[in-house]
Amino acid sequence: MSVKAFELVPAVGRELLMADKALINIECIEFCGKHLYVGTSDCFIYQFLLEESASAKGKVTYSPQKLLHKYLGLKKPVSELRATSALERLIVLCDCTIMVVDMASLEPVTSSGTRIKGVLSFCVNENPVSGDPFCVEIGVILAKRRTVQIYMVYEDRVQMAKEVATPEQPCAVSLDGYFLCLALSTQYIILNYNTGASQDLFPYNSQEKKPIVKRVGREEFLLAAPGGLGMFATAEGISQRAPVKWSENVIGAAVCFPYVVALDDGFVTVHSMLDQQLKQTLSFRDGHILQDFEGKVVLASTKAVYVLVPLPLEKQIQDLLAGHHVEEALTLTEGARRNIPKEKFQVMYRRILQQAGFILFGNLQFLEAKEHFRKGQLDARELISLYPLLLPATTSFTRCHPPLHEFADLNQLAQGDQEKVQQCKRFLISYLREVRGTEGTNGWREDVDTALLKLYAEENHESLLDLLASDNACLLPESAPWLEKHCNFHYYCNRMPLLCYNYFCPSLPVVWKYADWALKKNQEVGVQIFTRRPKEDKQQKQMNPDDVIKYLHKYKQATVLYLEHLVLDKRIQKERFHTHLAVLYLERVLSLISTSHTPAKQVTHAREQFQRLLKESNLYQVHLLLDKVNDTDLLVERATLHGKLEEHDKALYILVHQLKSPSAAEEYCSWASMSQDHTYRQRLFHLLLSLYLSTNVPHSGHTVAAVDLLNRHAEVFDAVSVLRSLPEAWSLQLLRPFFSGALRGSMHARRTAQVALGLARSENLLLHHDRLKYLGGPVFVSEKKGCHLCHNTFSEPDCVCLPGGVPVHMHCAAQKARDSPIKRHCMNRSNHT
Repeated sequence: MSVKAFELVPAVGRELLMADKALINIECIEFCGKHLYVGTSDCFIYQFLLEESASAKGKVTYSPQKLLHKYLGLKKPVSELRATSALERLIVLCDCTIMVVDMASLEPVTSSGTRIKGVLSFCVNENPVSGDPFCVEIGVILAKRRTVQIYMVYEDRVQMAKEVATPEQPCAVSLDGYFLCLALSTQYIILNYNTGASQDLFPYNSQEKKPIVKRVGREEFLLAAPGGLGMFATAEGISQRAPVKWSENVIGAAVCFPYVVALDDGFVTVHSMLDQQLKQTLSFRDGHILQDFEGKVVLASTKAVYVLVPLPLEKQIQDLLAGHHVEEALTLTEGARRNIPKEKFQVMYRRILQQAGFILFGNLQFLEAKEHFRKGQLDARELISLYPLLLPATTSFTRCHPPLHEFADLNQLAQGDQEKVQQCKRFLISYLREVRGTEGTNGWREDVDTALLKLYAEENHESLLDLLASDNACLLPESAPWLEKHCNFHYYCNRMPLLCYNYFCPSLPVVWKYADWALKKNQEVGVQIFTRRPKEDKQQKQMNPDDVIKYLHKYKQATVLYLEHLVLDKRIQKERFHTHLAVLYLERVLSLISTSHTPAKQVTHAREQFQRLLKESNLYQVHLLLDKVNDTDLLVERATLHGKLEEHDKALYILVHQLKSPSAAEEYCSWASMSQDHTYRQRLFHLLLSLYLSTNVPHSGHTVAAVDLLNRHAEVFDAVSVLRSLPEAWSLQLLRPFFSGALRGSMHARRTAQVALGLARSENLLLHHDRLKYLGGPVFVSEKKGCHLCHNTFSEPDCVCLPGGVPVHMHCAAQKARDSPIKRHCMNRSNHT
C-alpha cells in the first residue's frame, strides 16, 4: 500500500436517522446533486441536504440537514432507490413492488400504471437507447421467473417495452444500451436484448456468495468472480483490463477512476485499475452498502452514511514521489490523462517526469533518469545547478519553485563518496553532450556549453579540443580560469586559440601563432581553424589558401583535409589545388600498399577516393599523374588517366588485357561516354568489342565477355557493323538478347523517324496554307496603267506591289526604299512581283 487515495468522511450520523431506535437499519441510499435519500428497514424514505465544505488545508467535511421523511405504508424495508432528476422522481423498490415517488415531496405518484409487482431487483440504464430525455429505462428482474423486463418510466406512468427470456433465474442485473449483464444462479452472461445474442462469461455460484454486477463505463462491467477476483468484461464478452485481487467476502464494489473500491465485512480496499495493485485499506465495521454516484463513492453501515472523498490527484502523485514510488506515480499520471485538459496535463506530466528523473538520478539510475529528463524537457540548468561553480556567475537562472528535488547540491547527494561524485559528473557530461545541440537549449546555450567545458577541463577529457573547435557558446571569462587551472598549459601563453577564435574577430596573427599547437595535438581537429572559419568581413584581411597550404606542408593529414575543403567543399577551380590533392591521394595509396598488414578495406577506401577525384575533376595535370602511376599496379587509375587524354584504346587495353576485368571495362565505357552523344558512346563500345574479338591476343574469357557486352548494351551498338565483325562460328542463339534489343531499337528508331517525318510534313502543309492565305488575288499590269510613284506607264510586266495592291516600277520602289527607311520596311512586305 503506497498511496492514500481516499479519506472516509462522515455524512449522516445515527442521531439524524433513527435517534434511539435500535432496531431500525439503513437498507439503501441514493445521491442526487446535494441531496441524499435513505431507505430504511421500517419503510421510511429520508431526504437530507448535504453541504460540502473544505478547510484551508483542503480537508472536506459535510453538514447534513434533514429535509423530509416519508412512510410508504407497506411495512417492509425499502430495498432500492434510484433518482431520476429529469423526471424529478424516485424509483423505489419496496415489498417486491416498484413505485414512483416525487423527489420533492416524497409522495407516491398515484396515477394508474405506475407500479410493477413481483420484482426481485432492478437497475437503471445509464446509456439509454430511447433518446427521450424525459424517459428513464430500467431493467427489472421478476421473482421466480426466467425473464428480464425492460420498462420505460415516465413522469406519470410506467410502460413495459420488452421481455427477454433467460436460461436461468437472474439474481442481479446491470444495463448498458441494449446489453444486459446478468448474474444467473450458476453463471454470468451478457445478453443483447435487441438481437437476442448472448455470451457466457464464467461460472459462479450465487448461493455461496452474493453476485456483483456493476457498470463501470460504456459497454463495460465489473463482476465478482470466483477466487476473490474482480473481473472486467465488455459487451463483447472479453476483458480489456487485468482483474483485481480483492477479498473473498466482497459485498459491494464501486469504481472511481482510476481505482476500484471494494467493501467486505471489515474493510474498504482500494485497488488501481492501472496496475491492479492494492493501494489503500480502510477499516470499516458493519458496512453493507457501497455505491458510486456522479463521482462520489458513498458507504453506509446499518446506522450511518459516509462519503469516501478522493484526495486530489496531484497530491496522490506527489505522495508517491515523496515515497520514491516512481513507476506508480507515472502510471497514475498517465492513467489520469483522459480526465484532465490536454494543456494542463502536459504541464503537469512534464514536471512529474522531471521529479521522477531527479529521484532516479539520486539513486544513480542514470539511464532511466536521462530518459525522464528527455521526455520531461528538463531545463538542463536545473541539473547543472547541483554541481558547484559550473553555472556561469552571469547566469539569470533560478531553480524551479516548488523545487523538483530535495538536494542542495552534489555534495549533499554524494555524502563524501568521491566515486559517486565521479559517476554523477560522467553522467552530466553525457547528458549535456546530448542536449547542447537541441532546440531545448535555445536561450541558455552559453550556460550549457560553459558548464560542459568546465567539466571537460576538470576531467582532462579527450573531447575538450572537439568542443573548442566546434561552433560553441562557451563564455571566455568563465572558461579561461578553468583551462588555466586544470589543463597543462598557461592561460594566454597557449591561450587556447580555438576558444579565442570562436569569440573574438578571427585575428590572423592569433591563428598563425597558435595553429601549430592545435595541429600537434590533433591534425583532424586542428585543421578546422582554417576550414571552419566564419565568412570574413570585407574590412578584414582574407586568409590566402596558398599560405595555408604552405604552412601545413609538414602536416600531411591536415594538408589533405584542407585541400579537400578547397576542392570538394568550396569547389575552387584551380589546377594547382586539384593536382596537389591528387598527388597526395596517390602517395597515400602507395604508402598503404607498401605497408605490410594494412587492412584491405583501408586500401580500398583510399583508392576509391583517388579514383573519384580522377574521374570528377578536369583540372589536374594528367601527364604528371600518369608518369607517377605508370610503374605501379594501379591499373584502374592508369586507365582513367588515359581516358582523360582521350586515349581510350590504351585505357581499354589495360582493363581488358592487364586487369582482365570486363566489368571494369564496361564501367569505363559508361563513364567516359557520360554527357557525350550517341555516336561517341557507340564508338567506345565498338572499340571494346573489337578488343574482345581481336585474334592477335586470344583469351578464353573474351568470347563470353563479348557476348555479355552485346546482350547487356544492345541499344548502343550498330547491329550491321556487329554482324559483319562476328566470327562465323558463333551461334546466333547466344546473341538472342542482343538481336532482340537491336531489332527493338531499330524498329523504335524507324517509327520515331516516321513520326518526325509526319510531323514535319504537317508543319510544312500548315505553313504552305498560311502562305497561300496571305498571297491574295492577282495584280493586273498593262501599258495603259501608270506607276504610282513616277506616273509613267509600264513597258514590261516586272513590278513591285505596294500594300493595297498598287503596282510600281521596280527601280522606283528601290529608290523609294533608299530614300525612306520606314517606307523600305513597308515595301519589303510585298508578296508579289
